[in-house]
Amino acid sequence: MWKAIQRFRGLGAEAQKVFGRAVVLFPWVLFSLRTRGFNKTKLALQARLAQSAPLFGKSNSDGEKVQLISRMVKAAGRYGLTHPNCLEESLVLWHCLQREQVSVALRIGVRKFAGQFEAHAWVEYQGVALNQAEWAHPHYAAFESEFSNLPGENA
Repeated sequence: MWKAIQRFRGLGAEAQKVFGRAVVLFPWVLFSLRTRGFNKTKLALQARLAQSAPLFGKSNSDGEKVQLISRMVKAAGRYGLTHPNCLEESLVLWHCLQREQVSVALRIGVRKFAGQFEAHAWVEYQGVALNQAEWAHPHYAAFESEFSNLPGENA
């Protein structure tokens, strides 16, 4: 635990803020998904985007933002209060990247494995999955449309 605290203190201010926001957002997303469902949770996250200013300055490239935010969201999931599943992690990562005005896609795929139906969620940046190993998501048949903008949303 002490090493984790020391690593956190060694992070830059932007990384600490992203980590802190993700730690707070994970329980909210978990609760919202269980009580309100996916669509209403995503709409609420989109509404929060309009109320928040980006953390990063104009000097940061999208690639730098993507790398740092992905690492901090993954760390928040590991060290935070909850242990998120792929959908919760993907929603938090998608929200944090959208907040920084990085164009990403929220993807959901399905497969049948050993007679069981399975679903998986991930976030893509320029066609590359961010929050998982590269080998994992090709085993899922992704829905043709991304879930970043659902029909009927006024976003």
